[in-house]
Amino acid sequence: MKSVLFFVTNLDSGGLENYLLRFLQYKVEEFAEVEVYCKSGRGGQLESDYLKLPNVRITKRKLGYFNISSYLALKTYLEKGKYDVICDFTGNFAGLPLLVGKYAGVKNRTVFYRGAADHFKTSFIKVCYNNWVKKLTYNNATYILSNSKAAFDYFYKDYVVDDRFHVIYNGIDASKFEIGTVNLREELGIPDKVFVIGHTGRFNYAKNHNVIIEVADKLLAKYSDIYFILCGNGVKENLNGVINSKGVANRILLFENRRDIPCFLNTMDAYIFPSITEGQPNALIEAMIMGLPFVASDIEPIKETVDMDSLLFAPDDTEGFFRGLEMIYLKGKVRNEDLKERTMDKFNYKNRFNEFYNILIK
Repeated sequence: MKSVLFFVTNLDSGGLENYLLRFLQYKVEEFAEVEVYCKSGRGGQLESDYLKLPNVRITKRKLGYFNISSYLALKTYLEKGKYDVICDFTGNFAGLPLLVGKYAGVKNRTVFYRGAADHFKTSFIKVCYNNWVKKLTYNNATYILSNSKAAFDYFYKDYVVDDRFHVIYNGIDASKFEIGTVNLREELGIPDKVFVIGHTGRFNYAKNHNVIIEVADKLLAKYSDIYFILCGNGVKENLNGVINSKGVANRILLFENRRDIPCFLNTMDAYIFPSITEGQPNALIEAMIMGLPFVASDIEPIKETVDMDSLLFAPDDTEGFFRGLEMIYLKGKVRNEDLKERTMDKFNYKNRFNEFYNILIK
């Protein structure tokens, strides 16, 4: 059994953090020791869930972009811990930890890309730094993983993609979404006969909430029996003012991070996912597992995730999303059982998590 250290930014609820938590819930007992190292110096909402797992500990130590002393301290820390594996989930920014890991004698140094594009405002210095750490990542990783082919096409289009590169799709335990007809309509004060459209995801630029609100505004103006429900970190805080100013707060309901996502999804009749960038979207996969008809953006990672006949539109195509949801609404409340079965098979958590585990123990 091997000891492994995972590098993350923090443990706030998000796609990566939930992915790692689910993986460890399934595989933690097959490691001698597991450490989750938070590079920002802080934990987050899921910290208590991680600590419930056996043999898991959390370290919160900030690793600055240019702080040489923090990386010298990391080298000593890794040497003392005698880790068999380090796995960094921060994409190109894994470069320095992987270099340090190499000098500390860690044999398996894995990077796992969870996005398919850069997520920072470009400047000359930032681009130079990003290119430098990407080269460090490429030169010092023993395995380079991503959850989409689109990530490799974006980050490594000018590099040789060798046998260290592997695409490992996300894994979802579909049994946790088998909840029958349980939903939150009564709790949330939503009439049973109305049509509910929803979205799950933290508030940030990539999730494209502005388009969701524009589409909702058009649909609510045309149809009196449509409601929207949105949840995720920062959603209520950042959108409450906009919703109130439009006078639709009674029909666009906002919530922060929730732990009852299967019930939240089961409250919906359709799903909207207009992301500008993604890695591979857990949130959309979860909606598909529930059999929800959906509209989504036509970016490469989403096209890699869904069926070819899905309703996909450019991220800024408000009219397209409106027409797509209107078509779903006019068909009535229908769940797609074929979509559910195909999604459960493609993202079977045992198969996908075993692929990741087999890389880590090499």
